[in-house]
Amino acid sequence: MQEAQEQAGVALAAQPLFSPRVKKGLFTQVLRFSQKYPLGALGALVLMILVFVAIFAPVFATHDPLAQDIPNRLHGPSMDFWLGTDTFGRDSYSRIVYGSRVSLYVGLLAVTLGTTVGTVLGIMSGYLGGKVDMILQRVVDAFMGFPSLILALIMVVALGASLNNVMLAIGITIIPRMSRLSRSSALSVKEEVYILASQAIGAKTVRILLRHVLPNSMAPVFVLATGYLGTAIVSEASLSFLGLGVPPPAASWGGMLEIGTRGYLETAPWLAVYPGVALSVVVFAFSFFGDALRDAFDPRLRGR
Repeated sequence: MQEAQEQAGVALAAQPLFSPRVKKGLFTQVLRFSQKYPLGALGALVLMILVFVAIFAPVFATHDPLAQDIPNRLHGPSMDFWLGTDTFGRDSYSRIVYGSRVSLYVGLLAVTLGTTVGTVLGIMSGYLGGKVDMILQRVVDAFMGFPSLILALIMVVALGASLNNVMLAIGITIIPRMSRLSRSSALSVKEEVYILASQAIGAKTVRILLRHVLPNSMAPVFVLATGYLGTAIVSEASLSFLGLGVPPPAASWGGMLEIGTRGYLETAPWLAVYPGVALSVVVFAFSFFGDALRDAFDPRLRGR
């Protein structure tokens, strides 16, 4: 038996890492996903463009996003300033481009933090049960008693307004929701036959959690995390709009909206319209992509 396994391992190792069959299968899956979920594919395309623009922001920007040009303040859209200028003469287009970096940074790190901590706590709570489950879930209930934005506001006021503190505050608001979802997944997974078999042969709890419970509980967590990316970006923009987000003069979509709605909607509407459009497009893209992933991973919807 061992010799057969070794021969199979050698044969597998001898195969090329990226065989034409694998490439063809991946392309076929992407094409099938695009045909079945066109809105999800469109959302994924928008998000890829957003990531590309954020990474190469200095290439796409036409001006320094922090450079002030007072003689050209409140200049309308033109060939020199594609989306106009703000109250300090800063190019709005360049600030939107650089603002995508702030949004992605806060969104990705906040969701990663909230998903990681929440998943670990939820899986431990669901699998171990007993007093551990009771204590952890009472703490989760206490945090879920606050609306997410209010809790983030409290955290930012306590920690101080900065980019990392905003990310941390938003991440903490995600932990309770992720904990509840991963706990429900763990409660279902721990009743499976392979879990009972692992327990019967004396496998350690940590091994069962890492090798069996965690991998088989990640599908719904991953789908929810994708949807929370858009929520995190909106939360960052909301905090910046309230003056508790990323401190100026850093480019932030929420900060730009705050300036645009400060008595300039009639005289300089571009100050609020373009950042609002950018924020809306990104949030809708995350929503469409998250909904498509949910439908694709949901076994009740795969046959439709």
